[in-house]
Amino acid sequence: MLTNLSGQPILLLALLLLLGALLGHVRVGTVAIGPAAVLFAAIAVSALGVANGVELLIPETVGTLGLVLFTYTIGIVSGPSFFASLRRGWPVMLSVVVTFALVAVLAVLVGKALGLTSSVVAGTFAGGLTNTPALAAATERAADPAGPTIGYSIAYLWGVFGMLLAAAWSLRHRGHEEPPSEPLVNQTIRTERAEGVLLSDIEARYHQRVTFSRLKHGHFANPTVVADDDERLGPNDLVTVVGPRDLVDQVTAELGHRSSHDIVVGQGDLDYRRVTISNSAVAGRTVGALDLEGRFGAHISRVRRADVDLVAAPDFVLQMGDRVRVTAPADRMADVGRFLGDSDRGMSDINPGGFALGLSLGLLIGLVHIPLPGGGFALGAAAGTLLTGLVFGRLGRIGPVVTSMSNGAAHSLSYFGMITFLAYAGTRAGERIAGAIGSDVGWKVAVLGFVITTTAALCLLLAGRLIHRMGGTQHAGMLAGAQTQPAILAFANDRTGFDTRVGLGYVLVYPIAMIAKIVIVQVLAGLG
Repeated sequence: MLTNLSGQPILLLALLLLLGALLGHVRVGTVAIGPAAVLFAAIAVSALGVANGVELLIPETVGTLGLVLFTYTIGIVSGPSFFASLRRGWPVMLSVVVTFALVAVLAVLVGKALGLTSSVVAGTFAGGLTNTPALAAATERAADPAGPTIGYSIAYLWGVFGMLLAAAWSLRHRGHEEPPSEPLVNQTIRTERAEGVLLSDIEARYHQRVTFSRLKHGHFANPTVVADDDERLGPNDLVTVVGPRDLVDQVTAELGHRSSHDIVVGQGDLDYRRVTISNSAVAGRTVGALDLEGRFGAHISRVRRADVDLVAAPDFVLQMGDRVRVTAPADRMADVGRFLGDSDRGMSDINPGGFALGLSLGLLIGLVHIPLPGGGFALGAAAGTLLTGLVFGRLGRIGPVVTSMSNGAAHSLSYFGMITFLAYAGTRAGERIAGAIGSDVGWKVAVLGFVITTTAALCLLLAGRLIHRMGGTQHAGMLAGAQTQPAILAFANDRTGFDTRVGLGYVLVYPIAMIAKIVIVQVLAGLG
């Protein structure tokens, strides 16, 4: 059986993915092993082959394909939030980068004292901070391609559980936090103190975090109209505001009081429904640029992306697969649907043209040589495709070319790419893992991994709580994002009932943490 597998790499890959999927459901405490099970399964199968004199390897080209699929689509998904985070969260992001730089210096010193090679140190750094693209970058850069995976495999488990303990501590010591922001709500307001105020002025004052969907001037018997941004409020108007509960309450107190009349129910000539963006001519454009109000007398109030409702600000860039909440005259709703596409195809379309362009540019950027003392290094396929994905995800469109893709398609490609690369890396390490664990390399890597994870956790705890004064809930999400570890995110969400502040902390630092680890690990691997 093993002999037959050695000549069938695609069959071997399929079996490793199947075995990893089965092992991934195994739970250690409250945390499932997850996708990393593919790595451990590949190591075990490859080591079994070595013990029986059979070489079981996934081809390098297959591993590279999995790598670039993973990093590029991670960039596509993270691009919008990454560039938005730069404006408001750069101090926290800087703390994360500084922490990783300090941990890298410590890793070099401790690794040198333990007599470990730079390849193993780089892989241990990637494993202690649980980052698969960093492992890929280290493998590309290292003189010994199997060394990083050995370090990664041994350090990975404490990388998960050490930072999970830090997140648990942060959640247990939340202190006196403000109540969490609730999901988006709508509320009808009876105006009292807002005569002559433009709706667009109110939205701008709240930084586009609220919007208005319906308006009824004066008397309740008057018709309900779509709340155009150029509409002015008058005395006793009824207007529906959409946004987070805390902001909706603030707008209500500013304009008047909550009305007993709900102009959403019994809409009369107006209709509202969810419409899926599947028209490529619309994808990559902002809500404001579509001018639905001018075209159809319609208004988009919410965008649902990745199971989260977001306020549809005028500068919000739409992507294929987004589900938008549209209010429009009943006789124009069908026209709006045709204009936006309204097909489930948009939820799974990978946008092959933009996808191929992004991968090509990313791979070319990865070939760029960065000069440094000692010779420098190339960015590599992982960093190049990640950077391109971030930019393409943020832009959404370059001229006629749509550069983004639906979240569903991106997440599916990302997951497949990740487990494919883990299978490749595992088979490469399996040839040497038994010898490494049985030698003094095993305990040395375990010690170094413990130092890396524990130091990073302590630095991030101190920075988040003492320097940035983050609440425990958001801080737990920040720890998960800094560790780029979905298992910790799932743990924090479960403990907080999916408090939105957990996701906010995660998204704030995840992209910069990913980039920083990929860059730093290449420096570590090239030290010689």
